[in-house]
Amino acid sequence: MTSQRKSALILGGIAAIECGWVALNLQLSGWRFVRYLGFAPGLSGDLAGWIAAPIVTAIFVASALRLPSVRANLFRPSGLKLLAIAVAVGAGILEEVVFRRWTMNWLMALGYGPIIQVLGAALFFGLAHGVWGLMGKSLRAAIGATVATGFLGGMLAIVFLLAGRSLAPCIVAHFVINLLIEPGLVLAATRGEMSAAK
Repeated sequence: MTSQRKSALILGGIAAIECGWVALNLQLSGWRFVRYLGFAPGLSGDLAGWIAAPIVTAIFVASALRLPSVRANLFRPSGLKLLAIAVAVGAGILEEVVFRRWTMNWLMALGYGPIIQVLGAALFFGLAHGVWGLMGKSLRAAIGATVATGFLGGMLAIVFLLAGRSLAPCIVAHFVINLLIEPGLVLAATRGEMSAAK
């Protein structure tokens, strides 16, 4: 199976699962779910979060450009890019709910302060994304993917706090990141580029 086809199957599976979760929540809760995400007047977050979100986006996209497949597919229109739109919507919402709101609110409810909340969100996000490196059958790549996405998870956790615990800026940042680099990341993982990247 070609890396393009394997990547399309992976992106399609991710899109189906994550967009399915989003669609189910919209179906069950409608505008209440939209408000929960922070996309309503008065709930969209503090200005500091909206200023930090594009900075985080630029830093992470720039760091991903070390991978040849990311560079080659950053703006190139393709079927994978169309799938990336669905992944960007689904992941931008589901992963921000799980790794920012649920994780950080759970840690806060346990009595932990902002530093532990950020570190916890970073750790869980990184561990969940370590699988990207394993796609190329490389433990080194898995560790690299865990560290890189853990760093992103921590930065998005800081955005969440700066935004007054609104998910809206985090979702927008996550959406843009996935839209730009997701096809290239999946291709890099299936081609084994992550284990070769320095």
